[in-house]
Amino acid sequence: MQPTDEFLDQALIVARAAADAATAVIRRYYRGGFDVEIKADETPVTVADRAAEAAIKQVLRAAYPDHAYYGEEEGREGDSDWLWLIDPIDGTKSFVRGYPFFSTQIALRWRDELVLGVSCASEYGELVWARRGGGAWLAGERLQVSAAADFTAQTAISFGNVKTLSRDARWQALARMVQRCGRTRGYGDFLHYHLLARGCIDLVVESDLNILDIAPLVVILREAGAVVTDLDGNAPDLATTSLLAGPPALQARALAEFRAALES
Repeated sequence: MQPTDEFLDQALIVARAAADAATAVIRRYYRGGFDVEIKADETPVTVADRAAEAAIKQVLRAAYPDHAYYGEEEGREGDSDWLWLIDPIDGTKSFVRGYPFFSTQIALRWRDELVLGVSCASEYGELVWARRGGGAWLAGERLQVSAAADFTAQTAISFGNVKTLSRDARWQALARMVQRCGRTRGYGDFLHYHLLARGCIDLVVESDLNILDIAPLVVILREAGAVVTDLDGNAPDLATTSLLAGPPALQARALAEFRAALES
């Protein structure tokens, strides 16, 4: 089956229902009443993460029993051209501390292409979604990135996790971008991607993430007019660990400056 517009529209309805199911679980646990475990990668996990992932899969599997699934807590299951990518609580560190900078991330990948994404920040109060060719949407409003094309006093950029970036030559290139910008922020997690898609900020830079963190946001940003690559200029795939996203001209300028720093 090809990812037709009709199929993707229906899949988007299902994905939003799955995000609603996760929200119902998350709200039962938010602000306490659970134990926190530390996984092998030193990140936290709770019963809410696991229960929310189960709730998402229950909804998706009822509609698409033959699809494959790749979840943050249970790993990859099944073999299909269609792969659902699920992070039930992206931002568990925020969740366990009781502040609302976490989200549920659900994406659909067909073969090598991300074609649908839902980013549900339930406690923050934002639900953003997109499907290939259908635009990116928030509360009935179609989203569009800014027209920023250079680093000026009007440019705003945001950083997520940049520990790895701080160790290589691109760190100084980033410093030069910062010096030319009017505003720098570190919104992190879902928030700076939502703001980028809305045209409120102009560039997002992250060097330490995984595809489950950002798969739906890749679709959302592309449909809002952004260019999205990793820090080396490659299209996001299942092995992606970094991201550079922004309006086409600004993203290209940032990528060129990063590459020049590595070559100097």
